[in-house]
Amino acid sequence: MPLARRQYYGARALARLQALVEVTLHEGDAPLDPAGVIAAARDVDFIIADRSTSVPGEIFAALPGLKVVMRSAIDIRNIDVEAASRAGVLVTHAEAGFVQSVVELTLGLLVDLSRGVSRASADYHAGRMPEIRVGRQLGGSTVGIIGYGRISRTLAPLLAGLGMTVLVSDPYAQIDDRRFTKLPLDDLLARADYVVCLAIANDETENLLDAAAFARMKPDAFFINMSRGNLVDEAALMKVLTEGRIAGAAMDVGRAPDQMPSPDLARLPNAIATPHVGGLTPPASESQAMDTVHQVEALVKGEVPPGAANLDRWTRRP
Repeated sequence: MPLARRQYYGARALARLQALVEVTLHEGDAPLDPAGVIAAARDVDFIIADRSTSVPGEIFAALPGLKVVMRSAIDIRNIDVEAASRAGVLVTHAEAGFVQSVVELTLGLLVDLSRGVSRASADYHAGRMPEIRVGRQLGGSTVGIIGYGRISRTLAPLLAGLGMTVLVSDPYAQIDDRRFTKLPLDDLLARADYVVCLAIANDETENLLDAAAFARMKPDAFFINMSRGNLVDEAALMKVLTEGRIAGAAMDVGRAPDQMPSPDLARLPNAIATPHVGGLTPPASESQAMDTVHQVEALVKGEVPPGAANLDRWTRRP
């Protein structure tokens, strides 16, 4: 019997899940704290955690019958995987069903930065006449994409189709599309009119965009972060934005709770921020919810579920 949160679980996926097992739902708008998870999951075999519900080590000790924690997302950093492994609990993640959704929001942010959509709307909403400014055309501009994973591989051809010169920096990726130019990061930063951060978050990329990196950007360039807040030295970004040393920034992620943009950055007049909603559309949420359904299907059949992160230490098997 799994515990899941309705907000991130579509009706179709929930119906499929309920056809497989008895389901306990967390109906509240706010995520459960660890004590709440323990209280709600006393009799469950599996937990399906949303992105904002933390699963620390104390949960595994308090729930000896818990066998699997599934994450209805690809990022499992809100789960103490090492503690789960010590307790013999399997941890799984969903596949990246949010690619199209994040790509579309990135396109919107690029247009917004270039044409001042949010700025003009805010002025109109406040009863002010917006300042009329000359915008920037994406076609003919140069975009630099940091990281060449699934999102970048979908985004880059669209930007090339708009007439943008596409630069890519990723030391581990092979770039086969002749429309794109692979460059070292320093060179990309120096040439790009728009820098889009889509690199993975790990120890190697922590604070990848630091003061030195922002200093290499052109003063009329824009920075967009659609990856994780961990990649950005926020004090350095704050400094270049407040001093006008880059033209502006847009972000859907940051170092605030639930990977949201930090309020101090988000409130700057040359910043645009959305509250970590890049993958929050019905198709994206359902895709990842369905991944957890497939995992439960495998578990019911006595099979190893897809997306396992610590299979070699799974001892609390059903």
